[in-house]
Order: sequence, then structure tokens, then C-alpha cells
Amino acid sequence: MISITTKSPYAVLALAELARSGGAEPVPIGELARRRDVPVQFLEQLFAVLRRAGVISSQRGVKGGYRFARDPGSISVLEIVELVDGPLGRDASGVFGDAAEAARKVLRETTIADVIEREAREAGASMYHI
Repeated sequence: MISITTKSPYAVLALAELARSGGAEPVPIGELARRRDVPVQFLEQLFAVLRRAGVISSQRGVKGGYRFARDPGSISVLEIVELVDGPLGRDASGVFGDAAEAARKVLRETTIADVIEREAREAGASMYHI
């Protein structure tokens, strides 16, 4: 069926935060967890999966943390969902198969860079409400 657990949204939010605050320097996982209100141990588990898959890389030590191993514009949300939650819509058929394929299409066409842009637009729009 179609199954996305809380792991996927947390992973995408943390990656968006990493992209916002990262760059060449690694970002400590505790900082990412604090900024996105995600339990550190939970985020460590998610980042271990993403690191093994080559999405992010880690650096140990005082100046350690995480950084992207690939450009955020090349990482689809679908890739993240399937890494942490498994294949989306596996064994779904009929109308559920159609729904799964529609969800896969949206998530495949949305990158981490797109998520960052969307957050910036939404933050900008909310700042101008009177």
C-alpha cells in the first residue's frame, strides 16, 4: 500500500535545514535537530541511512557534522522517502496503485532544493500578513 511514516518528513525537513545552513562546512546533527525540533537520536538513525546511501557525508571531531555528498538539486524527495520508508506504493493496485503513482510523480519531481525554495516562499508570504 501507500505508506509514508514520520521518518520521511523529518528526514526531508532536516535535509532542508542542512542545505540552508550548510555549504562547505559540516553542520552538527544536534544543531539540525534543535532547529527542526527533531529528536537527536531519531535524526542520527535517519542520517545513518542517508549517509550509507551517499546522500550526505559525515565528518567526525570537534568541527564535525554532516554535509551533502551530492547537490540538493539532484536529490528527489522520492529518493529520501524510499530510502527511509521503503518503496512507495509497493503492491498497490487499482485506485490505490493510481494514487501511489501520482504521489511518486510529485515526490520524484520535487528536489530538496525545491523544498528549500518553497519554505522560503511560504516564510516570506507569512511575514507580510497584516
